[in-house]
Amino acid sequence: MTGMASPVSPMSVSSLAQLTLSLLAILALIFALSWALKRFKLTNLRGRGDMSVVAELALGPRERIILVRVGESQVLLGIGSGGLVGLTPLSAPITVTAGPAVPAFADRLREIMKRPGASE
Repeated sequence: MTGMASPVSPMSVSSLAQLTLSLLAILALIFALSWALKRFKLTNLRGRGDMSVVAELALGPRERIILVRVGESQVLLGIGSGGLVGLTPLSAPITVTAGPAVPAFADRLREIMKRPGASE
C-alpha cells in the first residue's frame, strides 16, 4: 500500500520543532499580557495593610509623584528614570477625594478599537 503515510516518531525533528515553537508562542503571550497590564496600569498597586499608595500624578512618560501612606503618616515620593527619590514626609495627612472611576479593560479596549485607523 503506497497511499499510507508512515507513523511519525514523537522524537522526530519536526515534532521537537513544533513543541519548541509552541512553547515560544506561550512565552510570548505571557510577556505580551504582562506588558499590556503594565502599559494600561491594570495591576492593583494600591496595597493593603500598613502601607499603600494614596494618590499618583504622572509628570511625564517615565516620571511621576506618588503619595504613600505608611502607618499613620504619609510620604511624598518621586519616581523617574533615575530611580526612587523621597521628596518629603508630610506633617499633616492629605485626604484625597475620589476621582473619576478607572474604566474597565473591556471599555478601554472598545475605546481603542473605535479610534480612526483601527481595524474592525
